[in-house]
Amino acid sequence: MSALPQADKQKFSMGEAIRLCVGYAVGIFLLYALLIQPFYIPSGSMKGTLLVGDRVIVTKFSYGYSQYSIPFQPLSFSGRYFPTPPERGDVVVFRAELDETDSDFVKRIIGIPGDTIQLINGVVHINGQPVKREPTEDFVGEDACAGGPTTVVTRTKRWKETLPNGVSYATLDCMERGPLDNTPPIIVPAGRYFMMGDNRDNSTDSRVPEPDGFGTIPFENILGRAQIIFFSIAEGEPGWQFWRWPWTVRWNRLLAVVR
Repeated sequence: MSALPQADKQKFSMGEAIRLCVGYAVGIFLLYALLIQPFYIPSGSMKGTLLVGDRVIVTKFSYGYSQYSIPFQPLSFSGRYFPTPPERGDVVVFRAELDETDSDFVKRIIGIPGDTIQLINGVVHINGQPVKREPTEDFVGEDACAGGPTTVVTRTKRWKETLPNGVSYATLDCMERGPLDNTPPIIVPAGRYFMMGDNRDNSTDSRVPEPDGFGTIPFENILGRAQIIFFSIAEGEPGWQFWRWPWTVRWNRLLAVVR
């Protein structure tokens, strides 16, 4: 059998390379659109569950698909396909309009459709009943009250909350009388969810109604559920400086499940 001419070899190699690149691009797009997406934690609103510098895997298939599930939103449509409603206690990434810009946020679902949510002296009440709240060991780490990235280490009061469905998690309390420790009763409309940050005194969330905050969030705005921390680097450290990773990576947080 005769060998292929050199020109044919070059065409064959170029064609294979193009097909390979296109295949990878389509595969990555489908992975991002249908299965998972990485998400960087840019703020301290979820300390001490999620820290600034954590990178988490968000599963899009957990709740079905909306227009916000697709990267760059090339399509515009309403509603949700293959919907599975989230539960109280889920940590989710969602799209919200704040300051006339569309941004992605990560918070915990506290209220589901039909709930009445109210905070009284820092204690969450769901349908008139206080959420179980127990003091636990203080959070020691980057300043939970700081408005931006910081390397200052402080000690912050921490509580263990347990929702009516049994989901438990830690919340931080960096002010005795925070501005959002008391709210009026807020009824969660049908098809919407009440979000809160675990760092209660340093979180923009559903306690602040529109237009000053984003209020409750429509189901279709939820991108997916935060599942696992796949990478984490100390607050204020640039992730691209890989030669510093032995000292800056939070090794104890890698592959931690988000609860």
